[in-house]
Order: sequence, then C-alpha cells, then structure tokens
Amino acid sequence: MRSTALPARFALYLVTCLAACLAAAQTSETPGKTQGYIESTEVLAVEVPVQVLRNGEPVRGLTAADFEIYEGRTQHAITGFEVLDLSAAPAPTPANTPQAAKPAPVPPSARRRFVLLFDLSFTSPTSLAKARQSAKTLITGLQPSDLVAVSSYSPVRGPELVLNFTADRRQATEALERLGSAVVAADPLRLNLPPMETGHAASGGGGAAGRRGDTGDSGGGGPDINAVINAAVEKAGVDQQQRDVVAFSRAVGSFAKMLGSVRGRKYVVFLSEGFDNKLMLGSQDDDEMQAMSEASASGEYWKVNSDARYGNTKLSGDVEKMIEELRRADCVVQAVDPGGLRAFGGENGVKPGAGGQDSLFIMADGTGGELYRNYNDLSVAMHDMLTRTSVTYVLSYQPEGVKHDGAYRKLRVQLKNAPRGTQVVYRPGYYAPKEFKDQSPLERMLDAAGRVVSGQEGGAIATSVLVAPFQGAADKAYVPVLIEIDGRGLLSGPRQGTALPVEIYTYAMDEQGTVQDFFAKTLALDLKKVEPALRQSGLKFYGDLALAPGSYSLRVLVRNGATGALSSRVVPLTVPAFAEQKAVLLQPFFPEAPGRWLLIRESNEVPKDVPYPFQIRQEPYIPAAAPVLQPGQEARLSLIGYHLQPGVLTADARILRSDGQELGADNGEIQVKERQPGETANAPDRLAATFRPPALQPGEYLLLVTLTDAAGRAETSTATFVVGKGAHG
Repeated sequence: MRSTALPARFALYLVTCLAACLAAAQTSETPGKTQGYIESTEVLAVEVPVQVLRNGEPVRGLTAADFEIYEGRTQHAITGFEVLDLSAAPAPTPANTPQAAKPAPVPPSARRRFVLLFDLSFTSPTSLAKARQSAKTLITGLQPSDLVAVSSYSPVRGPELVLNFTADRRQATEALERLGSAVVAADPLRLNLPPMETGHAASGGGGAAGRRGDTGDSGGGGPDINAVINAAVEKAGVDQQQRDVVAFSRAVGSFAKMLGSVRGRKYVVFLSEGFDNKLMLGSQDDDEMQAMSEASASGEYWKVNSDARYGNTKLSGDVEKMIEELRRADCVVQAVDPGGLRAFGGENGVKPGAGGQDSLFIMADGTGGELYRNYNDLSVAMHDMLTRTSVTYVLSYQPEGVKHDGAYRKLRVQLKNAPRGTQVVYRPGYYAPKEFKDQSPLERMLDAAGRVVSGQEGGAIATSVLVAPFQGAADKAYVPVLIEIDGRGLLSGPRQGTALPVEIYTYAMDEQGTVQDFFAKTLALDLKKVEPALRQSGLKFYGDLALAPGSYSLRVLVRNGATGALSSRVVPLTVPAFAEQKAVLLQPFFPEAPGRWLLIRESNEVPKDVPYPFQIRQEPYIPAAAPVLQPGQEARLSLIGYHLQPGVLTADARILRSDGQELGADNGEIQVKERQPGETANAPDRLAATFRPPALQPGEYLLLVTLTDAAGRAETSTATFVVGKGAHG
C-alpha cells in the first residue's frame, strides 16, 4: 500500500527551503503574463453605463455618435463604446471557430448589480420571512451576467455585507438564510460563505417600527397626571424612533458611499416596511392636526407633539443626505414593502397607505427607482425594471488631471436628436480615485472582490501562476497552485514600518461563476530578515485546492497591503475525470533548484490523503511557474501521466510563439531518460526528460509535448516558458 504522507525526503527538503522564511513570515488567515508584465503609467478611464428608454421600452441600435458626455461644462470625447443587450440571442458560432472559443466577456460596468438590502430594524418577522422568499424568486430570474450581493441593516450591527457581488446563485440563496445572524466569514472577500451550522435560525425584525406609544386623553380640565405620563411615554417612543431613523440614514449613507467604489450601476432592492413618515414631515392626519391645534389653543400643551405637528427638519436633512449618497454612488433604490396583502386592508387591519410606505417612496423616487406595494412575488414586481435595464450602452472617456482625492465629479449625458418622450438614464457623477492609504477596509475589500469576480487582469506587480490537477484519494482532485511574485514589485512604493503585508487570494470558479474552492492568506514579512531574498528574486507561494472534474477559471489576486500595488491574473484550468481511467498527460514541469525564492506554504499542515505530487526518480522538487530557459542549454523536464499504456514512450516537441503562431522547423530537442511506473492503479507514471530549446529571441513561448506509445496513441500537453534576455539567436 502506497504511503499517503509526504515523503521524508521532501519533508527535509521543504524544511531546508523554509527555514529562513517561516522565521521571517508570520501568517494569519484573513477574514497571464510572466515576469516583466508591469503597468508603468495609470490612465483614468471613466465608464458611464447608460440606458435609453422610450415609452418604458429600451431603445436599441444606438452608436457612440448618438451620445455626448460632459463633466461639468467640459465635453469629452468618447474613447470607448460597448453594448450589452440581455434579451438578444447569442450570435451563431462560425463553423471554423474552435469549440474552446468563448463569447466576449461582459464589460464590468455593463453588468447589472443587485444589492438585496434587508431592513431588520423597521420590518416585522412575518414580513421579513415574506421578503426572504420573494428575494429567492428574484434571484432565480436574473440573467447569467447579473451579479447579486446580500446585505442587511440592524440597529446593533449597522449595515452588513453578508455576501459580496457574485454570479453564484446558490451562495446568494444560502446567504438569505443567514440574515440577522452573526456570520464569521472564512473568506475575507465574502465571495464564499462558511458552512451553515445545524439548527441555524435567522433572526431580526420587529425593531423601532414596533415601538409606539398610545395617546392619552384627560377628558378636559387641568393637566391629568395619567395623560401627562402617557404623553411623555409617547414622546419618548417617538424620540427613540427618530434616533433609529437617524442611525439608519447615516449608516446606509456611509454604506452607499462605499458602494460608489464598485463599477457599474447598483440596483438596491430595499426590502422594508419603512418608518413612519410623520417622524420627518409631521402628521398628515387632519383629525390629529385639528386635535393638536385645539389643545394648543386651550393650553393643554402636554397633548401637543411639536415634531408630530411640524415635522423634524434635522431628521429630514439626514434622510436627504442618505439619498444624495445613494445617487452619487449610482445606486437606484427599488423599494419593496414585504407587508404584501396588508395594503389591501385584509391583513392586520391596516389601512391602505399606512405604515412606512411614504418613507419607502421617498427613498425610491429620490434615486430614480420605484416603490413596489402589495407584491408577494418579487419577480413579478421587478419584471418591468429588468426589461427596462436589459440594454446598456457603456460610454468611456479619459479625463485629464484628475486628483486622487476621492472628490465627487458631476456628469451629464445627452442623446443627440432624441425624439420626444425619450429618457436617458445614467450615473450622475463619479468619485475620483482615492489613494490606497485613504480607502476604508470595506472599499479595499469591494475593489479586490470586484477584480476577482470580473476576471479583470492587470497590476504593477509581475506574477506567474502554475496550476495542475492530480488525482486525489476521493472524488476531488488535489490541485497545487504555485504563485511566483516579483520581489521588486512587492517592495516598490512607500513603507510603513519593517513589516510588509502581502495579501494573496485564489478562487476557483466554474463556468456558472460559482466558487468551488478558494484560499486566502495575509503574510507579514519581516523586511529585516527577508528583504535581500525578495530583491534577488521574490516570493513563491504554494497553496492547494480540492476540485471535482470540470472546467474552471482560476482567479489569483496578489496585493501589497500597505501600498495597494497588486497583480490580478486569470488562469484556465481543466480537471480531468480521473475515475474514467482515460489517459491524461499533465503539463510539462521544469524543476527549479532550491533556494531561488522565498518559499511559503498556505498551510504548515501536511495533506494526509495525497502524496506529494512533484517528484523525479522519487526525489521531490518544486516546479517553476515561469521557467526561464537559454537556447542550446539542456533543461530538466518532468512529465506526469495517468493511465498511460505500458512500454516505450517517445516524446516530440513543438514550439509556438505567444500569439499561437508556428515557430518554424527547429523545435529543439526533447528526450525521455527514464520512466517510473505508478505503484498503484491510480498512481501516475513519472518520466524524467530533458529539453534543449533552439536559438530563440527573448520572449514568451508555448511548448507542446506529445507522448506516443507503441500502438501510436498520443497524448499532448502544453506549458509556457520564457527565453531570458541574455539569449541570442
């Protein structure tokens, strides 16, 4: 029986590699291109998603020439133009298009982003249960490109982001069950929820909306002590409700400002019964106003509530500031009263229009949204809104001289020769970028998560990623992920103390955008000990994932936690169905000499169900993510295959340029030196080989290796390599 623990030789090898690293790097769990890939300049591109409506229906067929865009009084040239039509059928795939070809990605700013915001303060438990069920129905009706986030507000914890913007409908539905409960997020970007505890029950609701006093009546004469006490109790209740509204307005306003850092329009589906509007505007009841007027005239001042009579201007100001922050963040509030049937007068005996619907209307109308009353099925209520927003035009322009001060800058979009009745809906402005040091933790999290979900690549830190699947002991593959991070890029920029914080996030998403596995780590590197090693090469991080057979998009984000410098990479990955016993040849691996990198593992725990995957002649090694080869110089090569036929295997090599073009007749020389068969039926065969590249110019290339058995059956795999600057050809 083959041992499932790491070989002792590798344990000693790893200890040698990590001896200096582990003493210098304190790790904690935090709630592409190859080397030389660096952005040297930053160009601010402002993207403005626009919807054009006529008679409530989206207008199609417009071009960039139909629009004008202004920042203040200055008109800007439109430098980018994209269209997303969610109702259009996908274009047919030409017969000569490779099957692997994918449709063009949706522009991040064109993707609809829905924020399900549940009010746990002014909503009863019964209505909250209705809201949760309606939201589940809404989620199932969204388009694949739509993103949804789940959040809540409570007086105790304020606004909370339960789940970040994601295309994962399963996670979004599960997040609805977490409302009102403290969730300890294992994922610092909140793209993946922790497992649900058994017996979990969501709580919340029945907050300030239930705290109301009763008005007493003395029956005339002098001040009745009971009437005075009742009036005092009522006023205390009203005062508390006003404080609750102030806290809500300020918290949601701050939350909206953070959402302003997220690209694209945000549709905030606010599920709440609202608060009593007379807290702001005073009573709208004629009988109540008449009674207070008579009490004031007769000197019965204890019967007069000045806020109820005249409204609270300070409270109104706080609510208006919240609405302004929502507008500035390009948030459209779609307010939904989950009270449902109560507005028909049948439930709870409440009159139509009573309760907090006026306050919900103010929030919705003030941001360009609508108030949905009397709806138990939210998908029906939102159908018109989804139709109106099905066509989005994304206009881009590049302003000059924008300071990174977070200031708000107003925008205006005009449609040329617009027919009467045409409505142009667009973001009213944008916030200028902030320096990383001035960003809040929530803004930093939203930015990182947005890059991961959108698949946006770029950044100033050069990184290379190697990922390969190996057969696991159960139904999931063991997938090592090696990330090589350029040390000089990490060290660039101002420093804060002697510790260098490095954030590493890796997510494996399937074709539906569901996170199937992830790891996240924050490292605190002691520069007094490791700076020379970082400057010489950089940091090499070894993590692993557990994935079922299928196709994945691996999203890797590395960020300097002090300066904000980062690298964002997207790597395609296919995990074979090893259980089908079909031949599989993994990508070629180039072993690296130990000591080149500052090497750190995701976890110090040794996997007990998977043997260490990288070995040649039973000697462990660590492969290079971006191997650098020299023309004419022989390099060691490791080939690993599953279910290969026994006997002699011959190897053939082809080299392609980075753009996929054939190199020519000379593809170098590859030789298989030794074959080590697997010790069990599920263990891989390991082949020790060498590769000698031909004369090549410096740059990035693709190596295609084909193994052929005696019967002519062939398996092919690929790997990238780099020819160093010292090469000549």
